[in-house]
Amino acid sequence: MNTLLGVVAMKPTCRILLCNRCYAATPRFVPSKSGCAAHSLIGRFDVEQRGRQFHACSSRIMHLHPAIGGTGFNIRLLPSRSDFDRPRLYGASGGFDCRGIWSTVVASSAVRIYSTAVETRVNDKNFERIYVQGGVNVSPLQVERFEKDESHIAARETEKDSSVEVKEDNLDLTEAKDRSGSLREVKAVKIKEGDSDIEKEGWKLLEKAVVMYCGSPVGTMAANDPADKQPLNYDQVFIRDFVPSALAFLVKGESEIVKNFLLHTLQLQSWEKTVDCYSPGQGLMPASFKVRTVPLDENKTEEVLDPDFGESAIGRVAPVDSGLWWIILLRAYGKITGDYALQERVDVQTGIKLILNLCLTDGFDMFPSLLVTDGSCMIDRRMGIHGHPLEIQALFYSALRCAREMISVDDGSKNLVRAIGNRLSALSFHIREYYWVDMKKINEIYRYKTEEYLLDATNKFNIYPEQIPPWLMEWMPENGGYLIGNLQPAHMDFRFFMLGNLWSVVSSLGTPKQNESILNLIEAKWDDLIGHMPLKICYPALEFEEWRIITGSDPKNTPWSYHNGGSWPTLLWQFTLACIKMGRPDLAQKAVADAEKRLSTDRWPEYYDTRNGKFIGKQSRLFQTWTIAGFLTSKMLVKNPEMASFLFWEEDYELLETCVCALNKTGRKKCSRIMAKSQILV
Repeated sequence: MNTLLGVVAMKPTCRILLCNRCYAATPRFVPSKSGCAAHSLIGRFDVEQRGRQFHACSSRIMHLHPAIGGTGFNIRLLPSRSDFDRPRLYGASGGFDCRGIWSTVVASSAVRIYSTAVETRVNDKNFERIYVQGGVNVSPLQVERFEKDESHIAARETEKDSSVEVKEDNLDLTEAKDRSGSLREVKAVKIKEGDSDIEKEGWKLLEKAVVMYCGSPVGTMAANDPADKQPLNYDQVFIRDFVPSALAFLVKGESEIVKNFLLHTLQLQSWEKTVDCYSPGQGLMPASFKVRTVPLDENKTEEVLDPDFGESAIGRVAPVDSGLWWIILLRAYGKITGDYALQERVDVQTGIKLILNLCLTDGFDMFPSLLVTDGSCMIDRRMGIHGHPLEIQALFYSALRCAREMISVDDGSKNLVRAIGNRLSALSFHIREYYWVDMKKINEIYRYKTEEYLLDATNKFNIYPEQIPPWLMEWMPENGGYLIGNLQPAHMDFRFFMLGNLWSVVSSLGTPKQNESILNLIEAKWDDLIGHMPLKICYPALEFEEWRIITGSDPKNTPWSYHNGGSWPTLLWQFTLACIKMGRPDLAQKAVADAEKRLSTDRWPEYYDTRNGKFIGKQSRLFQTWTIAGFLTSKMLVKNPEMASFLFWEEDYELLETCVCALNKTGRKKCSRIMAKSQILV
């Protein structure tokens, strides 16, 4: 059987470890007994193709999951010269044999191994199948082999570093070719000798947090406190947490770790993930992964990747935002480095499509916003955000805009591209029209009529005016506004969620006027939202009976602590990015200066407690990596604001001209978007 294999442009990985559940027929991987076991992905088998029987050469077994069904791997490649009698089976990555030859191969997604297509519909009966052309019916690509000797490595390093460099003060100006072949200037920030002591300390701590896998950096652990004897899962690499670290490295000019991270997590996406014998969609990215050392025979060990798709998380929540952050980081990598070849690879393109397929699948929902459970994003504990939380919608919108830029347009993807455009148009209108509140909107809700049953109803979600909390009427400034935390039938969550609002500014999910008003509100309510340590994750905190009912009396999310009104320094880089985009770098500089006074002295805490962020969080981890990375990224963006343009989006007026409701074709009513366009285009 022919199988599509993609050639990897990175160092080969070791084996990926997953627990085997509910599968009767999985292939058995037997570690190599050679001295190169730490780099080996090669399992030795006698394979009988017709009977699909696997006979291992050893009793030591490692189980790997197939991505679809219970069918095992059955891939034949050329054996090594020294072992012609034993066919070699390759899994999700390449292998290394003792003669120093890399055999680099990736089955880029198991969907490309087991079938030619993934059935899907995205608001279109004719929505095409997401597939790799030809599927299993195409001839396999030749395996690229590299001699691992000093001359070859030197030649490859010379080739890699052959771009033109012009040093200017603290910047490296590197010319990189973009996808059209033209030259584009990419600025990589270097650490200056005049940098503050806290910045130098931060970089040292960030480098210590780097996680190595088979000799290559693949991410940073969540926290690296040497005094912490029970790290729980804080010693793992989280997709969400690594984003500020990745941006810090990219802006500094170090891209290898980010590229490795993107490719390794892409491989993990392909593997089966189960909770009590039930498997979520293929496109789900892991929340985190850990590099484990597995003992082999003869006192030898090898490294494996052990991902967590939520099956080990508290509450067993699915990491909905992981795939969205992965797409956003992929775009940032291309923009900053100029290396667009990565996002054009077949396996990467398929990974993007699988994530989008999971997000765009038709369901019962009546709204373009993404429906999720509680705890499916940065707020990963019960906080009453189930439904359509703003944070997920802002990240979803950003990921769709990224995907529209990166997906290769051809006959096989044109329907997907059309579906992305339709969803972007509907989502932007929905959020801007129904999530926005300011003094004028609050007064309008205050006078709402309820139980309206007409198509042209004003109170479309049947919101009762009594839902407006008393604190909001006094708290809202005259020249400010924000996007509410959640919207569902008969329910508006009026809490202010920082990440969702900041990312709405960054991605232009809000209108230019709304984005400006969000920053005006933060400035006007600086003591509440910034206080002694930036920035409040949400405001206000749930207290008393409300806390007991909504959080279930969560002892970690007590009022003004952790996710319930705690202050999180990692949000600083997103605030800085939003301020630079809106021409308010002064606000970012002020917040960075406030954080700089305490972070190093307090040993880089994860979060701060109390209404104004005075105290280190009672359960806060110290030397939290995304606290460090968020601060460093903010400092570099403040010093080099031109770098921020690679990370945010301007208003896309083409989306505003697109209407997907099609109500005007039925003659039932005029499109509400057309009536609201004058309000949106401000």
